[in-house]
Amino acid sequence: MNDSSWGAPAGSGRGGPDQGPVPAGPAHDRQQAAQTRPMPIVPDVPSGGFQDGHGRGAAHPSGPLFRDETPHEHPQEPMPSPTPPPPPAPPAPRQKKSAGRDLGAAIGVGVGLGAVIVASLFIWKPAFIGVIAVAVVVGLWELTSRLQERKAIKAPLVPLAVGGAAMVVAGYVRGAEGAWVAMALTALAVLVWRMTEPPEGYLKDVTAGVFAAFYVPFLATFVALLLTADDGPQRVLTFLILTVVSDTGAYAVGWRFGKHKLAPRISPGKTREGLVGAVTFAMAAGALCMEFMIDEGAWWQGLILGLAVAASATLGDLGESMIKRDLGIKDMGTLLPGHGGIMDRLDSLLPTAPVVWLLLALFVGTA
Repeated sequence: MNDSSWGAPAGSGRGGPDQGPVPAGPAHDRQQAAQTRPMPIVPDVPSGGFQDGHGRGAAHPSGPLFRDETPHEHPQEPMPSPTPPPPPAPPAPRQKKSAGRDLGAAIGVGVGLGAVIVASLFIWKPAFIGVIAVAVVVGLWELTSRLQERKAIKAPLVPLAVGGAAMVVAGYVRGAEGAWVAMALTALAVLVWRMTEPPEGYLKDVTAGVFAAFYVPFLATFVALLLTADDGPQRVLTFLILTVVSDTGAYAVGWRFGKHKLAPRISPGKTREGLVGAVTFAMAAGALCMEFMIDEGAWWQGLILGLAVAASATLGDLGESMIKRDLGIKDMGTLLPGHGGIMDRLDSLLPTAPVVWLLLALFVGTA
């Protein structure tokens, strides 16, 4: 390569166009040799090269020169040091498992209710019928109030309260036939009572009223039917003990060992381990009650009775939870500290009463 490639015009001679003749001689030869020396071939690279070991500027491409060259081979471009990982966070303090309610208040209220029930049950039977009637009326008030507040459903309370109390008394005095007649009359009273108001919402109101009449007072009538037998107080006490033991076993075992949800969409707090605890506790209590409290009862009958009570109490609890979830509430009321409302205590008792009455009638009769 000669100087013509750097922009000198072709055929211009040894001097520029505005210069005169160049004198000959050694100085002239040295100048000519300096001008005609071939230029080094330097590849076109982006700016930002570095100097070589002789101090001359040397271009270096941004990427590796060879296929196996890595950036860390050039000391002028050191690799950034890795950032040390942050220290591990200290483990969170282990929280103590909470029972989810005021156990002191719950135990106190439970003991008080138990004392009232046992005293009325063994001192004077009609007094216990009065206790059932009061519980039914309060339960109906809680249920109808929540229906009106959350769903705008106006189930008539007056015919329900009067008919419900009459249903319990009729069951104790006239037996199952009296309970059925009182149930039919209560449903008819609900239909007629609601006619005094505008027709809008009539169907949903009377449907809720009939449901409430069956769910609370009619099922509670079977407790009165248990009391009509000669050993009625013992049968009622067996019914109460098995239901409470089933709930307690489910609560204690589920709180301590529960890991697998039983029905998470209905009641997230209930577990399969809790159900096993309910069955175990109820069967053990049933065997003892049938052997020592029920006339002509046998321990194996108590095992069957305990299993049935655990199943019915669990289903009753889930049914009440379904109602409360539909209404968007946690408890039906606040009358009983640590428990909620009356209906929150009757949820497992109500469906269990007919189960216990039926099995005792099959095992030892109704007299």
